[in-house]
Amino acid sequence: MTFTQYIVLAVVQAVAEVFPIGALGHTALLENVLDWQAAGPSIPPSVRLGLALAILAYFWRDVADMVTGVIRAAKGKRDPGTRLALQIAVATVPTLGLGFALQDFIGPWHVPIILGWTIAGGALLLFAIDRMSITVKRVEHASYTDAILISLCQALALIPGVGSAAAMLIMARLLGYERKASAQFAFLLMAPVLAVVAARDALAAFEADGIPPSTTDILGVGICFVSGLVALAFLMAWLKRSTFMPFVIYRLILGGAVLAVGYEWIAA
Repeated sequence: MTFTQYIVLAVVQAVAEVFPIGALGHTALLENVLDWQAAGPSIPPSVRLGLALAILAYFWRDVADMVTGVIRAAKGKRDPGTRLALQIAVATVPTLGLGFALQDFIGPWHVPIILGWTIAGGALLLFAIDRMSITVKRVEHASYTDAILISLCQALALIPGVGSAAAMLIMARLLGYERKASAQFAFLLMAPVLAVVAARDALAAFEADGIPPSTTDILGVGICFVSGLVALAFLMAWLKRSTFMPFVIYRLILGGAVLAVGYEWIAA
């Protein structure tokens, strides 16, 4: 992989993981149509870590409230920040357990045909749930059950083409959260999972080849941080006034393109 390819892939994957469109479909197209060699059927640690940092930076007020809440809890006092921090902590543990348990069973599914149908199906499901769901809840109304259900949807991202953001937003909307609140809660739940998985993958790579993170890896974290931050700002601003329809349409087009490659309707 050339340096230019690495940069493009990092930006594409970071943005696609923030928007409810998923990253693996884009990677499949770049691999098959442009003959680029990506990192494989998974998101690299640099992308995950960069995104986790971008989420913490964008939602810094929520993070500050949680830190303050934890400090207050240590003194025997609780506030909404304490509750949110505990909800995220409680939801993270089963999500990581389920994800690690399922990851070995998903590898054979990483083929363009499955990717394409999953991307398109996810688009239709996002459209249907977004249209039919009530809109009454905000993050301060969240229950521990809601946090666990939304967070567990991250494990569905192991299915090629689903995407963590899309799965979590669908569940949040199904539970009645406002669109903007759905994204806010989903990304706050996503950050610790991204960080833990990135650390595990980086450690596994180091144990396998004994090579520490390179300058390119560190640059990748920075690129994904900036890309993720810009994408988050755009998405949250968009959801203040509009629906997920542009992302639904994009997923349908992307799914069709991946299916065209998978069924060899276009030359790969």
